[in-house]
Amino acid sequence: MSMVQKSETIWFDGKQVPWDEANVHVLTHALHYGVGVFEGIRAYRCADGSSAVFRLREHVQRLFSSAKILRMEIPFTEDAIFDAIVETLQRNRLAEGYIRPLSFVGAGAMGVYPGDNPVQTIIAVWPWGAYLGAEALEKGIRVKTSSFARHHVNAMMTKAKASGNYVNSVLAKMEAKADGYDEALMLDVSGFVSEATGENIFMVRNGVIKTTPLTSILDGITRNSLMTLARDLGYEVVEQQFTRDELYVADEAFFCGTAAEVTPIREVDRRVIGKGSAGPVTKHLQQEYFKAVKGDNPSYDHWLHRYAL
Repeated sequence: MSMVQKSETIWFDGKQVPWDEANVHVLTHALHYGVGVFEGIRAYRCADGSSAVFRLREHVQRLFSSAKILRMEIPFTEDAIFDAIVETLQRNRLAEGYIRPLSFVGAGAMGVYPGDNPVQTIIAVWPWGAYLGAEALEKGIRVKTSSFARHHVNAMMTKAKASGNYVNSVLAKMEAKADGYDEALMLDVSGFVSEATGENIFMVRNGVIKTTPLTSILDGITRNSLMTLARDLGYEVVEQQFTRDELYVADEAFFCGTAAEVTPIREVDRRVIGKGSAGPVTKHLQQEYFKAVKGDNPSYDHWLHRYAL
């Protein structure tokens, strides 16, 4: 995986700070205990030459919802963070790329209880292509069921996009990569398919699109977008638990997420899925998704926040 490409500035607690100067103390509470919340957002260059952030309002709202779940008080309003994201894109002259807002418990008291430590917020932007590789968007990826279960809903707050939650994902991803796979499939504590390390999952069988329900997974914004697109296109979409052996015999399967976008799955646990490449439903949804995010379908213009450089 390539290194992050530096931009000029990072928004840090209300100020644009040079990239290399956006630093925190080594005793920052979140660095030790993982108490932070973040979002992954994408901006796209549209067909008409403009630039737009995809579902920016929903991402900002989810950031604040995550903070509420973790009892963190972000010292900025949703509107202020919304505007700061656009400002940071413009300041860095980024017509297309990835956006990472992060709020975290800063330095102060040490120990598990954060006390009155300040909550700090940054917004970074940088160019970033396909998360799992450009080739993966076309040919699909190989996936392994992880030995690590997805968090129990009463052990970690699975509806919060919390920094500490991702230790679970890091362990699963490292295991999968070490075994020669591209990504890990995670099961919930009952043994049903949950999601991947940073993506939601869909499978297709007999023309029906199925995705895991919001029991133990993050409420993905890309997931929600694809469900809307699929239903608008006339597909039957159901939210229902399924097992990994049901996934093995699917006609098609794919992951989705802001970073991964719509990535086909060609193999799970050495079982070829469908014909071992992106299937027709996956390709159709992938095509329509990219049309929506790039402003090629006016029906979904309300999902876009356009900005000028």
